[in-house]
Amino acid sequence: MPIQLDILDLHAGIEEKKILRGISLSVRQGEIHALMGPNGSGKSTLAYVLLGHPGYRVFDGQVLLDGEDLLAMDTDERARRGLFLGFQYPTDLPGVKMRRFLRESYRSIRPEEPDGEAFDARVQEELGNLDIDDTFLGRYVNQGFSGGEKKRAEVLQMALFRPPLAVMDETDSGLDIDSLQVVSDAMNRLAQEGTGILLITHYQRILRYIVPQEVHVLIDGRIARSGGKGLAAKLEKRGYDWLREEA
Repeated sequence: MPIQLDILDLHAGIEEKKILRGISLSVRQGEIHALMGPNGSGKSTLAYVLLGHPGYRVFDGQVLLDGEDLLAMDTDERARRGLFLGFQYPTDLPGVKMRRFLRESYRSIRPEEPDGEAFDARVQEELGNLDIDDTFLGRYVNQGFSGGEKKRAEVLQMALFRPPLAVMDETDSGLDIDSLQVVSDAMNRLAQEGTGILLITHYQRILRYIVPQEVHVLIDGRIARSGGKGLAAKLEKRGYDWLREEA
């Protein structure tokens, strides 16, 4: 049975400030769902709550991963159970080279799998898929990376770890058109191979390359509308105000 992420009437925020006001949606393995919305609507808040950021508080609601209470798990357990987060602003790790970071991360979530020559071969394969030079592995994680390189590094991790479910927070920001195409192709391939993706984005442009099963629009902490790819095209033309007016 495919693993499923179920978000059920989730209310969350920072300290006493409620940002999410009753979010409900489900993502199954192999599906792509796009979550759109203006700045301040709660998109990144949802991403951080799902991965257990200590600065965020859950007021009410449930999140189930394959039927189990995700909110009761520590962040490392959520990762081991198969939930991946691609950060909007990936953190620099000075002194930690990409090669070591990838290997240690893989060991932490897949301790039962060999990580020698077979792992190195997979790394080389995914570097090729993402059009990343081999010298990338000798650089410190995200230090001195361009915006596009940071986002390719996030997708490289997802491609290596093959999580059942991934939350990708504005993966398209900072990407030029060539990088956008490469990253989109990788996410399409991973979805076809069984990864469920919740793709958080401001703009429709990445949806020219990725066709989601559903598009959800977040306004003021609530899902104001869900629909197909045509909904994203409508937002591109009309903005978000028409949804606020209908709310």
